[in-house]
Amino acid sequence: MPNPWTGKGNPYHRDEVIGRLRATLARGESILAAGAGTGISAKFLEKGGVDLIIVYNSGRYRMAGHGSTAGLMAYGDANAIAMEIGEFEVLPVVDEVPVICGVHATDPRRRMWHWLLKVKEMGFSGVNNFPTHCIIDGQFRQVLEETGMSFDKEVEMVGLARQMDLFSVVYVAKPEEAQAMVLAGADVVIAHVGTTIGGSIGVTGAAVSMDDAAARVLAISEAAKAVKSDTICLSHGGPILTPSDAAYMNQHAGTHGFVGASSLERMAFEGSLLNLTREFKSILPGRRVVDGAGFQ
Repeated sequence: MPNPWTGKGNPYHRDEVIGRLRATLARGESILAAGAGTGISAKFLEKGGVDLIIVYNSGRYRMAGHGSTAGLMAYGDANAIAMEIGEFEVLPVVDEVPVICGVHATDPRRRMWHWLLKVKEMGFSGVNNFPTHCIIDGQFRQVLEETGMSFDKEVEMVGLARQMDLFSVVYVAKPEEAQAMVLAGADVVIAHVGTTIGGSIGVTGAAVSMDDAAARVLAISEAAKAVKSDTICLSHGGPILTPSDAAYMNQHAGTHGFVGASSLERMAFEGSLLNLTREFKSILPGRRVVDGAGFQ
């Protein structure tokens, strides 16, 4: 229902966001969620027809010309950055598409219930668990798990969001993480298969193959649906870069759509701005007629 103060859609209740996504699927369309690190990105993502806009702290770094993985590092307060982008850039320019806030649930300095109240008060319609520790592996991941900054904190955050009637769209990297999230009340599960390839900053050697990605996404999707059969499942990252890649994942892993951040926002700027600049630069200098006496 429209916001009583603005007459526009945002913010939405949880069931309203789910209803919009179900309606997309009922029309035979794939769901598309997109990260927006700037207001102009959000404005034209909405015009392009995305179903969800997600505000990640990584969008700040991505649109500053750095790798999205900077959002996982201690270069700034992830929660404060996402809130700032939402308040001053994205929420003021988006009319109808639900806007989701990336929440760093493992931040030990915050009372998560209190922070989620602020997220809701700001006008976000839901939450996403980013930065997420599910994509960290090895000994460092074990250290995080053993020192109070575990993935379980992200699961707990989603449970709190459910109690607050906030929609949740969550990243997972393993089947068991998907099941834990669905049990906690997650509405949409995103199978994350790593940092996006391609462009000026995307990974190369650290990427998995498309076949491996499809197998991982399928396992995650099946695990989520084993808990709740109508769970909406999306894919993200790794070799899934183009619309045809996303379509391949839908066909081979049974997903309902795609989440793009670098693959939409960064790649759009890299390609179009580069080509447009070159086109302008190719223009020849002009000369004008002066009193019929020639050119200068």
